[in-house]
Amino acid sequence: MRPIRLAIVLCSVPLISAAVHLHSQSLNTSFDRDPQQPIDQEYTEHIHKYTTDPTFTSPLVDYLPASKTVPTPSKVLGDVSGAPDILPYAEDVYKYFRMLAAASSRVKVFTIGHTEEGREMIAVAVADADLLKNADANKQRLAQLADPRTISFDDARARALIDQSYPVYYITGTIHSPETGAPTALMELAYRLAVDDSPYIKFIRSHMIVLITPVVEVDGRDRMVDIYRWHKAHPGEKYPHLLYWGHYVAHDNNRDAMGMTLDLSRNVLNTYIDWHAQVLHDLHESVPFLYDNTVGDGPYNAWVDPLLADEWAELGWNNVAQMQTFGMPGVFTHGDFDTWSPGYLMFLASMHNGISRLYETFGNGGADTEKRILEPEDYSRTWYRQNPPWPVVNWSQRDNNNYEESALLSTISYFAQHTHHFLENYYTKSKRSIEKPTLEGPAAYVIPPDVATTNREVELLRVLGRQHVEIQQLTDAATCNIPGEKRNDPPKPETFPAGSIVIRMDQPYSRIADALLDRQFWAPEDPQKHPYDDTGWSFTHLFNVKTVRVSDTSILKAGMRPLDDPAVLAGKLDGTGSIIAINNSGQASLLSAVYKLKGAKIQTAEKAFDAGGKHFSAGSLLITGSDDQVGSTLRDLALDGTKLSTNPSVAVHDVTAPRIAVMHTWLATQTEGWWRYALDTAGIPFDYISTQTAANEADLRSRFDVIIFAPVGHGSTLDIINGLPMWNNPMPWKKSDITPNLGRIDSTDDIRPGLGYDGLEHLRKFVEQGGLLVTCEDTAQFAIETGLAPGVSIAPKGEVRLDGTVLNTVFVSKDNPIAFGYAENLPVISANGMAFNISNSLGRSGGRQQMDPYAERPTGRGSLEENDQPLGRKAVAAESLEKTQPWEAKKLNEEQVRNNFNVLPEELRPEVILRFSDNKTLLLDGLLDKASSIAEHAVVVSAHLGQGSVLLFGNNPIYRGETIGNYAMVFNAILNHDHLQRIAAPTPAPENKQASRSAGSN
Repeated sequence: MRPIRLAIVLCSVPLISAAVHLHSQSLNTSFDRDPQQPIDQEYTEHIHKYTTDPTFTSPLVDYLPASKTVPTPSKVLGDVSGAPDILPYAEDVYKYFRMLAAASSRVKVFTIGHTEEGREMIAVAVADADLLKNADANKQRLAQLADPRTISFDDARARALIDQSYPVYYITGTIHSPETGAPTALMELAYRLAVDDSPYIKFIRSHMIVLITPVVEVDGRDRMVDIYRWHKAHPGEKYPHLLYWGHYVAHDNNRDAMGMTLDLSRNVLNTYIDWHAQVLHDLHESVPFLYDNTVGDGPYNAWVDPLLADEWAELGWNNVAQMQTFGMPGVFTHGDFDTWSPGYLMFLASMHNGISRLYETFGNGGADTEKRILEPEDYSRTWYRQNPPWPVVNWSQRDNNNYEESALLSTISYFAQHTHHFLENYYTKSKRSIEKPTLEGPAAYVIPPDVATTNREVELLRVLGRQHVEIQQLTDAATCNIPGEKRNDPPKPETFPAGSIVIRMDQPYSRIADALLDRQFWAPEDPQKHPYDDTGWSFTHLFNVKTVRVSDTSILKAGMRPLDDPAVLAGKLDGTGSIIAINNSGQASLLSAVYKLKGAKIQTAEKAFDAGGKHFSAGSLLITGSDDQVGSTLRDLALDGTKLSTNPSVAVHDVTAPRIAVMHTWLATQTEGWWRYALDTAGIPFDYISTQTAANEADLRSRFDVIIFAPVGHGSTLDIINGLPMWNNPMPWKKSDITPNLGRIDSTDDIRPGLGYDGLEHLRKFVEQGGLLVTCEDTAQFAIETGLAPGVSIAPKGEVRLDGTVLNTVFVSKDNPIAFGYAENLPVISANGMAFNISNSLGRSGGRQQMDPYAERPTGRGSLEENDQPLGRKAVAAESLEKTQPWEAKKLNEEQVRNNFNVLPEELRPEVILRFSDNKTLLLDGLLDKASSIAEHAVVVSAHLGQGSVLLFGNNPIYRGETIGNYAMVFNAILNHDHLQRIAAPTPAPENKQASRSAGSN
C-alpha cells in the first residue's frame, strides 16, 4: 500500500523534488497525512528549497496543508518559517498568532504578563474548539488532580476526573535570545496543529491542549533581531554579540527557577500553574542536531518524585526512536547534562509535579545559512549517539525548524495517545507530594521567630510564595523531636514558640520548598566530574535564616494559620520619642532607608548600645527629623524601628545617600545585571556607566562616592583594559532606524574600546581621592593585578575542587563597618574557591621563599615544635617569631623593614573582613574536595589606596537573587563608604638622644 499512497501524494505536489520527498518517507505509518487534504504548493516548495539536505526533514514537516481561511506564517513573514534572512520581532510573531486565532476556532491567544521593559508575553492554546471552549472547566478538574486534598484523596473520584479531563502540554521558546529558531518553528507548528487533518494531528487536537509561549525572553528577542538587521545591513563586517538579553541578565535567565526574580520566570510559572499543565518543554539551540536532554545524566535532583525519572526515560527514548525512523541524523538523548540543579526554567514543572523537558537543536544565531564545522566531541559516535551529527554541515534556519517541529509533533503524538497514563502520573505525583511527611519526610520546615533575621525571612517567604508554596504560622507553641546533628545522634525535643513559620510538607508543591530549604551534598567521587551548574544552593544558608528540618509529624497537628503576606512580620515601630533607632542585623534593605527617608538626619552607631530595653548592634541607624511617612517606609522595607526619647551614649557618624555608579564593560553584562537588579528592587538609585565612561572622565570622584565594578563573568585584566580587538570594524550599540531596541540600558558608538590605561588611572585617582571601588571575582583580580589593591594577592587554589558550592566563613574584622550587623559566621556561595592572601608589603613574584618555622623545620634535634641547636659554639637565640594564620599577613621584623620602601604604611595595609572556615567545617552545601589550599584564607578584603578603599570579594555576594544573606556586606560598605579607611597608629616621638646622654651624665 505504501507505493500507491506515495504516488498519490507525489501527484498532489508535482513540483516537489522526488528525491527529497522519497527520502523523507518513513516506514512508520503513525504519521500518515490525509490524502484528501490539499497542500500549499508554493509553501511546500520553499520548505524543500531551504532544507539543505533531504535527511534534515521528515514526513511530518516536508509539506504544509493548505487552507482557504487560515493564514500561513508567510502572511506575516513574507516567506515560510525558517526562510533565510528573515528573523521576526516578537510583535510580528504575536501578530501572526492573533491572525491565526481570528481565523480558527482551534486557537486562542492569552496575555500572560509583561517583561521588565513592558513588552507583552503571550501563551497560545491550540486544540479542538470544544476543548478550548471548555478549557476553564478542564482547569478546575486538573486543579483537583493537582491538589488531591480537594477530593479527600479519593482515587475513584480521581479516576473519574482523569476520564473527563485532557492534559496540557506547555512549550516555551527562545528564553536564550541568540537561539533564534523557535518562534518561527512554533508559528508553523501551531498552524499545522490547527489546520492539518492528518489522523495523528486530529487525535492530538481532540485529546489535549498544546500551549505555546513562542518568545520567553521578549526584550532580548527584539534586541537580537536588531543585531541581525544591523548585520544584514553591513555585509562583510563584524557585528556585535548580544550584550543585553533581558533588562538584567542574559544566559542566567534560565537559572532563575529557584529565586524567581525575573518577570519571565514568574509569568511562565503562573501560566503553568493556572492551566495545571503536565509538561513544560523548553526549546534551546546549542547542540547539533537535536539533543533531547529529557533523560539527561546523573546525578538526578534528589527531591523529584522517582516517577518523574521514569517519565523522562519514557518520553526521551521514545522521542529519539521516533526521530530515528525518519532517518534524521544527529538526534540523541542522555548526553552529559546532569539533572541536579532545579534552577532551569523547565524544572519549574519538575518541582510542581509535572514533567520537565528540553531540546537543544542546532542554530546559527540568526537566519543565515552557514557552513558549520563541528568539534570532535559533537560528532563522535557513542553508545547513546549511534547516528551522530555530521562533522561538516551546511545548516539553515529551516533545518532547525524541521528538527524542532518533527520532534515536537512526534512526542506530542505519543503524549496524546497516553493521556490517561500521564494524567494518572500527575495525580500520583501530586498525591505523593502531599503524603510526603508520612512517606519519605520531612514533615515540615520551621523558622523560629528571630528579630535579627526577620527582614531576610520576609524575602525568603516571598520567594516561596512566588513558587506557590503554602506558608503557615504557629498560633501556639509546639514541641516536637528534631534529628540529632550527626547521623547516629538520637532525636532531641525542641519547642517552637507561637509566631514560628511552618512550611508544611503535606501540600501539593512541597518538593520545591524541600529542594530550596534542604541541604545538598555532591560526592567528590560521583561519576559526574563536570557539574553543569551550581552544586549547592540551600536558601536556608544563602538567606542566612535559621530553618529547622522537622521529621516529627506531630508538628502538623499544632495550631497554625495561613500567612498570606509575609510583610506583616516586619515593619513594626514601637516606643516613644522623636529618635528612631533601627537595629542593624544584616538586613538587605537598611541602605534603602537612607534613600527613602529624604530630609531626615541619619547617623550610624559605631559601637553596639542598649536603649529602650533593646540591644542594638554596631551599624544601627539613628534617625531624627523624619516625616509622618516613616512608618509606611519601614513596612515597605520590612524594617523594625524603636522610638527613643534621648540619644544613646554611643559614638556615631553622619550618613548621607551615597552617589553610586555601577560600571560595566562592553565585553559582557550578564553577572553585573544581578547587581543592578538588587539595587533597583531595593530602591537604591545609581548611575549606569561603562568602562568607556571611566576612560573619558578624569574626575570621577566629583560625581561618585562609590563605583561598583561587578563581575564581568569572563574577563581577564587585559580584556578589561583593552576591550575588543580594534582591528575589527566599529560596532555601535545604540538606537537607530534599524536597531530601535538597542541603547535603552546603555549605548556607545563603538563597543570595542575598553577601559584603557587612562581609565585605569582615573579609577586609581578616584580611589586615592576617597572613593570606594567595589570589586568581585574577576574584577577583584583586575584590581589586584593593576595595583589598586596593594598588599593583596590571589591565593593559589591548589587541587581544590568545587563548583557553585556553599561554604562556611568567619568574620575576622567584626568592628569594620562592612561586618556591621553580622554574627560570627556567614554562608557564601563560591564559584571556584577564589581566595586572597594579604601582605604588609608590596609583594614581588619570583622572590626568595622564606622558611616558615611553624610549617617546616630542618632535620636535627628536638621535636617539630623545638629549634635545632648547632653544637660546639655559644647558643644564640633566634628572633622570636609570631605564628600567623592563613588569613593574616606575616609580621615583618626589623631586618625586613630596614630601608624597605615596599613596606605598606599602617593605614594602607589591607584588612581581612571575612575568611573561609577551617577544612572540617568549610562545606555547607554542594561539592567540595581537597579544600586545604583555601581553608581559612581570606575571601573578603578591604584594601586601601590613598584616601579611599577597594573592596574585594572572592565570592559573589549578589548572585541570581539567591544570596540575600550576603547583600548587607555590600550595602554596609556603601553606607559607610567614607569610614572604611584605616587609622594610622600614632607615630612615637623620636627619642632625644642628646637629652638622654645629658641626663645620664648627671
